[in-house]
Amino acid sequence: MDLGLADRVYVLTGASGGLGFATAEQLVADGARVVLSARAPERVAAAVEALGGPERAVGLTADLTDPGTPDRLVAAARDRFGRLDGALISVGGPPRGTAAQVSDEQWRESFETVFLGTVRTVRTVAAALTDGGAIALVLSTSARSPLPGLGISNGLRPGLAGVAKDVADEYGPRGVRVVSLLPGRIMTDRNRELLAAGGDPERGRAEAEAAIPLRRIGDPAEFGRVAAFLLSPAAGYVTGVTVPVDGGALRGL
Repeated sequence: MDLGLADRVYVLTGASGGLGFATAEQLVADGARVVLSARAPERVAAAVEALGGPERAVGLTADLTDPGTPDRLVAAARDRFGRLDGALISVGGPPRGTAAQVSDEQWRESFETVFLGTVRTVRTVAAALTDGGAIALVLSTSARSPLPGLGISNGLRPGLAGVAKDVADEYGPRGVRVVSLLPGRIMTDRNRELLAAGGDPERGRAEAEAAIPLRRIGDPAEFGRVAAFLLSPAAGYVTGVTVPVDGGALRGL
């Protein structure tokens, strides 16, 4: 199936590893070009090299708490590749702890990065897109069902899903689509950290897999393929939805 990604250009945040990088790999494999951002310069450089170097990828060291970051990303796409067709907005998971346990400072920092940084980037990218553009937010299954011990995520992710629906309505008449992706247990560094939090990673993995209908933790590439499709012209009539990529773990219809 031709997704129509050849020579299209996408910005991806938090993409030096994990789900962002997995999506970048799939986009590039189908002929797209990408602009990556993350906070660690050495990891950004390694990701660009792994994706084929400057002909296919450009990397920026950036943090979404900086109000200037979205404009830098849009400018980099236009300056290097001459266009912008969409974005995958991914932010690292906030600190662990129940909603009552985490501090005010942790709430503020997470709001600035996870929530406001995402909303600001959506606004900036959407303003630069034309008919056929697409934005995907990487959220979490916590947008639909709270996860034990992840109070900040449980508080902020559902709000972002609501924002995505709201802006999908607003930008739809311009032909710009907005979707949310809800990854479940996928083997990223974040999930390795969560599995190890109980002190016995193997037991944690076994318990997690037992709660997933497919009885396994997902591979990042499986997420990346779904994200690449939803960003592509092949998904041109899909907007305003939240799409779980979780092996069937969410029980709602």
